[in-house]
Amino acid sequence: MAERETPSAAVPVTPRQPLRSRAWFGDGGKNGFIARHHLRAMGRGGHNFDGRPVIGICNTFSELTPCNGHLQILADAVKRGVLQAGGFPLEFPAMSLGEPFLRPTSMLFRNLAAMEIEEQIRANPIDAVVLLTGCDKTTPAALMGAASAGVPAIVLTGGPMLNGRFKGRNVGSGTDIWRMTEELRAGTITQEEFTEFESSLNRSAGHCMTMGTASTMACLAEALGMMLPGGSGLPAVDARRGTLAEETGARAVALAGSDLTPRRIMTRAAFENAVLINAAIGGSTNAVVHLLALAGRLGVPLELDDFDRLGAELPLLIDLMPSGRFLMEEFAYAGGLPALVNDLRDALHQDTVTVTGSSLTANCMGAQVYDREVIRALDNPVLPAGRGTAVVRGSLAPDGAVIKLSAAAPHLLDHTGPALVFDSIEEYLAVAEDPTLDVSAETVLIVRNTGPRGYPGMPEVGNLPLPKKLLDAGIRDMVRVSDARMSGTAFGTCVLHVAPEAAVGGPLAFVRTGDQVRLDVPGRRLDVLIDETEMDLRRSAWQPPKPPVTRGWTYLYTEHVTQADTGADLDFLVGATDSPPPRQAF
Repeated sequence: MAERETPSAAVPVTPRQPLRSRAWFGDGGKNGFIARHHLRAMGRGGHNFDGRPVIGICNTFSELTPCNGHLQILADAVKRGVLQAGGFPLEFPAMSLGEPFLRPTSMLFRNLAAMEIEEQIRANPIDAVVLLTGCDKTTPAALMGAASAGVPAIVLTGGPMLNGRFKGRNVGSGTDIWRMTEELRAGTITQEEFTEFESSLNRSAGHCMTMGTASTMACLAEALGMMLPGGSGLPAVDARRGTLAEETGARAVALAGSDLTPRRIMTRAAFENAVLINAAIGGSTNAVVHLLALAGRLGVPLELDDFDRLGAELPLLIDLMPSGRFLMEEFAYAGGLPALVNDLRDALHQDTVTVTGSSLTANCMGAQVYDREVIRALDNPVLPAGRGTAVVRGSLAPDGAVIKLSAAAPHLLDHTGPALVFDSIEEYLAVAEDPTLDVSAETVLIVRNTGPRGYPGMPEVGNLPLPKKLLDAGIRDMVRVSDARMSGTAFGTCVLHVAPEAAVGGPLAFVRTGDQVRLDVPGRRLDVLIDETEMDLRRSAWQPPKPPVTRGWTYLYTEHVTQADTGADLDFLVGATDSPPPRQAF
């Protein structure tokens, strides 16, 4: 990535309203005294709250989230930037959503983290907030919370890991895990080789270095205008990320008290830019559910079909795993997102405002591509237009399902075969190794009750491991259908996010083993080939499953979560509000 001036200090924003924090610190009586003297107890002198902007630093650091384990270092750099720009930084923790450890799935807690972040911003003397994120769900959760709170905000992700290196070649988190796991099951590698690979994959701090969900959401946060230019690609351990953190803190000070709130930045045009860029980078299917939820928080009219329609306009231009060869390190050094945006400027809305005060395309004007193997030209794409995320509908998915075409086998995109149906992922895994399993390359493997309400939380199990019988026969892909998600690092002909899900009585609940299922991606169809009379009989005999729990967050979630085609948010969190200072506490 070229060393070039970011516009963080070049485009000031004139405050247009009194600072929120003055309702706390500017009070000359009892309430102001209480707010100020408790800060003095932490060694903060009176000059810190003499009218300067208070910048909240929302930190999703946690040792339970290894991808975000280095955010404390970045928080210190953000504080330096805030102080240098004349602001007063106050760091606060937020729920951290780590993919490696959280069960049953981190997605179950995305809305909880978003709600916590929203309420912390609203309830505290914060004039602008820096959102420190990284791992898959922390970025959308923070964006959703900030969008609902309505206070100026800016994102800084922790950055991707350095490339994995195994036996002299680059390997990618997630993508090569799925490959190597299947090869271990097939017996083509040894347990010793698998362990050696395990110790070679993650070589530094940071999130997944493939174009998985973490990298995708970082790129889309930048595309939406919520991050400084170039912030999505730099490796976590690149010293320039510390410089970027300082610039982010300084920019937050300029945003304080301004009208550059998330609602003004993340408009319909900004979301269209993000969808287009998601197609060009080969982004994760998880971006669909996150952007739909985020748009819902802002009242932006974004629909599932927009991802298919807009995504078909651009080819795949970034040659990154899982759809290509390279990793985020090469993407950053090839010019990163600014270089891609500059290439695509004529295809994008050019009047979208960003946290810099300028438009996305203006921010990236003149950014160069330094490696055309990594960032391809429009006339030399990795894959042609229309190979991004497709939306299919039909008798098996009336409200839609998605499939990542760049990660699917082309010969399976128009396929009819007999269904092999399982009511849970555990039920399937119990027989996946059985050499006598009645399965063939023609089979359509279906696992249901893995959606937002059914699992609960919509886990990343949609890239179902192939039956060992097929692996032993040399087969490495088959049509798989579920109401689950899959990791953005994964690949395969996997139809995901089927809506309505089985647990709420969607047609996926009624399909039976042996039914013929037709996937027709060119025609955008997913159908079970039974007549409507038979479908009605099965529907009338269906009984909804019992709720998984009857208390706590999971109960609240299952009672109020929406379906995947609208973002799997909670119905009572849809929409945004402004954040005037709340009523006094004393």
